[in-house]
Amino acid sequence: MAPMLDDVTTKRLRWRAHHRGTKEADRMIGGFFDRYCGGWTPEEQALFEALLEEQDVDIMAWAIGTQPVPERFQGPMMTLMQRLDYLPIDR
Repeated sequence: MAPMLDDVTTKRLRWRAHHRGTKEADRMIGGFFDRYCGGWTPEEQALFEALLEEQDVDIMAWAIGTQPVPERFQGPMMTLMQRLDYLPIDR
């Protein structure tokens, strides 16, 4: 079982993931956080926190495959982000 993030860290990362500056980035990055953060290890949390330091346009381009993913972000987390199965769809 993966160690849980502490409440303060979870709240801070959730806020940062959902308040990116554009609705599209909020949905993509925030939706990804909501879907997957519960099972993250401290190392995965640190990787996501580093990802949040990047520009939204870059993160979104990596996720949809229009730009190559930098080596430091390649791996299981980016593979999950590229699935795009966590995006909320308005009906």
